[in-house]
Amino acid sequence: MALKGNLRDFTITQLLNLISVAQKTGTLIVEQSSERVFVSFRDGKLAYARTAQEDGSLAMVLYRAKKLSAAQYRAIQERARSVSDKELGLLLINASYISQQDILASLQAYFIGVVNRLFNWVEGLFRFENDLLPPDDKITVRISLENIIIEGSRRQQELDNLKDEIPSLDVALKFTDRPGTNIRNVSLSVDEWKVVSYINPKNSIRQIATATHKSEPEIRKIVYSLLQAGLVELVRQEGVLPPTQPTRVAPPVDKIEQKSLINRLISRIRSI
Repeated sequence: MALKGNLRDFTITQLLNLISVAQKTGTLIVEQSSERVFVSFRDGKLAYARTAQEDGSLAMVLYRAKKLSAAQYRAIQERARSVSDKELGLLLINASYISQQDILASLQAYFIGVVNRLFNWVEGLFRFENDLLPPDDKITVRISLENIIIEGSRRQQELDNLKDEIPSLDVALKFTDRPGTNIRNVSLSVDEWKVVSYINPKNSIRQIATATHKSEPEIRKIVYSLLQAGLVELVRQEGVLPPTQPTRVAPPVDKIEQKSLINRLISRIRSI
């Protein structure tokens, strides 16, 4: 009987558990709206993964892992299109540019990252193709699924907890006015500063996520940290246009009084 269905009824955790226990070989294909993910297994272990939106080439993976510069990546794309991943890997190793371990570590991190995306999907059609394997010219690995399942389940639980704290992304944020707060005591990451720069009652959390290129789990985690720090609060979005009209994210806030916490936050952002 073919393994297929919807993630509403059979979660990615259950799928990976089944593949691991049954030591299955083949490729799991999961689709959600315009996204499609391919995850290949050999004897119940992760061997390869890619998305339909990315070519999954070794050059791309090494570039993402910062093992290749942008110029080097472009050169490979332009001059070595006929070179397979295995051939490219050997060329780089023989030229002492990169080690075999670096290549395998970069591929493993990329493959696991692709699988981790699926833990955030609550809906999507899936099917398992027993006869579908990665092309022979692709470099494959062998990664046990146990740790991936444990870590993925932890991430899913964390996201569920964040959804309880922030039920909707279609609300806005505004700064809490706390004159006694010293900006020097506020320690935020670069990603948090980016989100802070778009905080405005006219911008929904969903719009901020789009403007800052953050996924749903990422934006929820950042907003939750700002809420816990007492820097922002949830408010109803101002000036929402009818559904038939496009909405645009308002520009980062500015022109706030010098003594307010908001002004000091924005000043800090501009200095980064």
